[in-house]
Amino acid sequence: MTDTIELQLNPASSVHYQPQPKTSLDSFREPSTQVQTSKRPVDESSTPLTGGRTVSTLRLALIILQPSIINFLGSFTNGTITVGLPAIARSIDLPRSLYLWPSSVYGLTSGAMLLLAGSVADIVGARLVDIIGIFQLGACTLACGLSQTGVQLVVFRALQGIAMAMHLPASVALVATAVPPGRGRNIGFACLGLSQPLGFSVGLVVSGVMVERAGWRSGFYLSGGATLVAAIAAIWTLPKVEHEGKAPGSWTMLKKVGKEVDWVGGAIAGGGLAAISYVLAILSADLSAIRSATTISLLSVGVILLIAFPAWMHYRERAGKPALVPNSLWRNLPFATTCIMVALSYGAMNSMELFSSLYFQEIQSASILTASLYLLPNLLMGVAINLSVGIFVDRLPASWLVVGSSFLCSLAPSMMALVNPAWSYWYMQFWAQIFAPFSADVLFTVGLIIVSSNFPEKTQALAGAVFNTVANFGMSLGIGLCQVVALGVMSKNGHGGGDDGQGDAFSNVAEGALLDGFRAAFWAMFTCMIVCGFLAVVGLRNAGKVGLKRE
Repeated sequence: MTDTIELQLNPASSVHYQPQPKTSLDSFREPSTQVQTSKRPVDESSTPLTGGRTVSTLRLALIILQPSIINFLGSFTNGTITVGLPAIARSIDLPRSLYLWPSSVYGLTSGAMLLLAGSVADIVGARLVDIIGIFQLGACTLACGLSQTGVQLVVFRALQGIAMAMHLPASVALVATAVPPGRGRNIGFACLGLSQPLGFSVGLVVSGVMVERAGWRSGFYLSGGATLVAAIAAIWTLPKVEHEGKAPGSWTMLKKVGKEVDWVGGAIAGGGLAAISYVLAILSADLSAIRSATTISLLSVGVILLIAFPAWMHYRERAGKPALVPNSLWRNLPFATTCIMVALSYGAMNSMELFSSLYFQEIQSASILTASLYLLPNLLMGVAINLSVGIFVDRLPASWLVVGSSFLCSLAPSMMALVNPAWSYWYMQFWAQIFAPFSADVLFTVGLIIVSSNFPEKTQALAGAVFNTVANFGMSLGIGLCQVVALGVMSKNGHGGGDDGQGDAFSNVAEGALLDGFRAAFWAMFTCMIVCGFLAVVGLRNAGKVGLKRE
């Protein structure tokens, strides 16, 4: 039977509100959200949950493992798209205007829906939302493999992004409520963080073999089938989490969703992010589109909506209604800084992987399989970093971890920008792949602890949604900006190709101009990581250690 985790608080419970000393991140939180749990004897074979019950270590391991597997499988298809995009485009005659959409539309729809999905999950239950999202993810992944046209692939990738938006915040809520603060939760968050880059990297490597041996569709069939199997298993492995004792009836729950979810705020934020991401995707395929009335209008709408979002949050707070992201959170320096750093770091990391793959294939004429193997050190280092951070994050100040990892990560794009294509892979490119995952993999665990600690226990799905919204928008923004930078440099060097509307966004480009464009994109990533490091110096200087067990 599935465990039920009770989170109802009463005067007799061991949970009480009490201000914390300003020696850690909690010193920046509102007093009303500072929760301290008193000590209680714990059986060595079990671990206490946030509601006071205990569960076996094996059960907790399954609670952490199941969403991590889904993250892995979802990111696996992103790796398939990245390394197999040239083959996919040739197979289904993907036009240049849609060339980058199978990759970018996933992040666009996911980022646009995360806040609403997190709010709904906090009301109807993270478990239900997660299971529905996993089944949808598996079905849409299989549909991607069955796509016969570029439009079909883009549509199913968009639906895949919506499904992942349902899963991501729910998975954070399940781990946050099932695992008490301390090293166990740190490891849980680290596993969630590890699973995404691990899945992406494995997708790059394995799909490199599968695309050449069995065709690009095989990657989607493998991931989609495994996801559906995991969805069935989730019915038994995921815990039931009830915030207020007995769950209300379906009609009562439906009315509660309609009343308490800030649908307008979610539409404003999602619409603004989607509009800007769309513009960047269009510009990354054709830089001259910036002069079109449609592009200018969409960009203006996106900016206006993002400016309107804090104004709407202010109205909701003044009216005494639930706000998705209260404006007061942005006055919390560690929280605000972390969100900006996550966006910068994830944008740089994903751009680094994409442009490295393109560099190996387009500049050095490496095969898909060879390019995948060249990216393998990124995978192995990412695994080591995530596991290490989960274990040791509570032993070092957050600022040390983030600053150090940011500056180490900045070495990766700088090496790729400086390397001579004629040099051996082992001279600089290998080391670039070693340093590439440092920042994002450290920030996932540290950032998720910081963000989730600023939200009450009952809104942990929303906390996960805020974190993943920032990360997804950062990925879309980073890749889009790097593409625009690369195309801009190529244009200055005489590139005017791709006017036939077919093929790669970088088609018909002279090799010298292509190399200059890639180098400019790598320098843009380097700048992002340097800015990220200096933000950590300022914003996390007083954050202290995070992920400590509260006694």
